Amino acid sequence: MRVLLLKEPKDGESGPDPYIKELESRGHKGTLLPVLSFKFVSLNTLTDKLFQPEKYGGLIFTSPRAVEAVRMCLEEDERREGEATNIPPLFFPCGSIKREVLPTALRENVPLETLTVYQTAEHPNLEKNLKNYFKEQGIPASIAFFSPSGVKFCLEVVRRLSAEQLTQIKFAAIGPTTQDAIAAEGLCVSCTAEKPTAEHLAIAIAKTLQ
Repeated sequence: MRVLLLKEPKDGESGPDPYIKELESRGHKGTLLPVLSFKFVSLNTLTDKLFQPEKYGGLIFTSPRAVEAVRMCLEEDERREGEATNIPPLFFPCGSIKREVLPTALRENVPLETLTVYQTAEHPNLEKNLKNYFKEQGIPASIAFFSPSGVKFCLEVVRRLSAEQLTQIKFAAIGPTTQDAIAAEGLCVSCTAEKPTAEHLAIAIAKTLQ
């Protein structure tokens, strides 16, 4: 059966994407369709903060994009590292769309400073790619979402393209936060990956499509 995976392919990996591979091993055809685009912002400010390590007690990462932003800054500017003198706040470079659960929990226990280093937006070709997929391959048996942002940007188009066949689609979520986002839109979530990995998502989808 056909499964539409609303995510970017893995960068820099040889061979098939692991999500495609895991689905194929269970007899299903997966198609990847990029949903989000990212624009790095505040990199000068980020660079200044990275090269003042004496001001912070640690660096928090919750997304690959934040890691990429830091890597870019470190590669472009080399400065002498400072020496820690006391207990400074944690530094959290993050995206424009973030849940406040982690920052709130951290601030209850330690000082925390956040900086938005990338903005999340809809992929510029998203609607066109979705239309082409539905035109060429028809209604998929399952659609997998990988983030609340993906739900936000895709669902209106998916509803329009699938029309009365929307209820036939088995919606899958990579994790509980995405599951909640799908459910908040009034859709039934057929399955959620036990862990956010290609294997666990493929297992959940295959079980649902039996």
